[in-house]
Amino acid sequence: MSDPPQDLLDGISGALAKEGDVLQMILVTFIGLSCYNVAELVVLVLSTFRRWHGLYFWSLLASGCIGVVPYSIGFLMKFFTGTDSVLSVTVLTVGWWTMVTGQSIVLYSRLHLVLRDERALRRVFCLIVANVFLLHIPTTILTYGANIVHGGEAAWIDGYNIMEKIQLTGFTIQESLLSTLYVIETAKLLRLGADVASRPDARTILYQLLGINCTIIAMDLLLLGLEYANLYAVQITLKGFIYSLKLKLEFAVLGRLVDIIQGSRHPVSVAIADTVPLCPVQRESDPPDVSIGSTADAPCEPKEFLASSTEARVVERRVVDPGPGP
Repeated sequence: MSDPPQDLLDGISGALAKEGDVLQMILVTFIGLSCYNVAELVVLVLSTFRRWHGLYFWSLLASGCIGVVPYSIGFLMKFFTGTDSVLSVTVLTVGWWTMVTGQSIVLYSRLHLVLRDERALRRVFCLIVANVFLLHIPTTILTYGANIVHGGEAAWIDGYNIMEKIQLTGFTIQESLLSTLYVIETAKLLRLGADVASRPDARTILYQLLGINCTIIAMDLLLLGLEYANLYAVQITLKGFIYSLKLKLEFAVLGRLVDIIQGSRHPVSVAIADTVPLCPVQRESDPPDVSIGSTADAPCEPKEFLASSTEARVVERRVVDPGPGP
């Protein structure tokens, strides 16, 4: 069988042999920035949350520490060192699984703050699980086939290149859907919450939330464009940096939302640390004598995220001052 073209070997199954020193330095720099962003995120998360538990907390840390870092280091080992392919591919594959699906779990966990439809939440969770089988597993099989079992064979490399575009498109759609749902439900929350909507900066913060989520979607589209332009080496190196940046933006999104809901009663850092409930929206089950517009009459007790995937939602409780007796 004839040898495959060299440009195919410069992607998943080979080193960056033809790239110039400047480009290689840029790629290494982005890998270093990815690890730095994760280190900064870990410090922020551990110093902000007072109770180290919950789906949001652990998915945020796992996506960074067990996802972005191994993914970036795995490609650094593969592209720029003579490390055995089995080791480098295994490290980057574990990182890729945790980074990509972990990012979706982060989005899913904060969606509980604003979306109360259990059926919709269940469908979102089923979508995430289904894409593990439809996108992660086939891509992993082709990755090992192109590198180890049938290393360098053009057929396996072609199959991987096709599947890489499919999985990247699928995960981009998934994350865009989660971000869009978050923006829609946040807008509803701000419209229905009388005490929130009356704040003069509510519209500004809503635009900031929208801008952050649009930025996250735009970064996903950038990766997708690089992939379809066959700039594989640039795409996979930027991916770790972009995902680390997205995790930091996710943290900022939650902070802005808690900030507007709680107003000046709590600094945002304290609000996140105590996971204060978002409860300005009145429901039919609320007592009729509870005033939604007055936080003094209906203060909210702290809430906490539950670790179970089916119970990882905000537990809201209201404490109503009965006032003086007759």
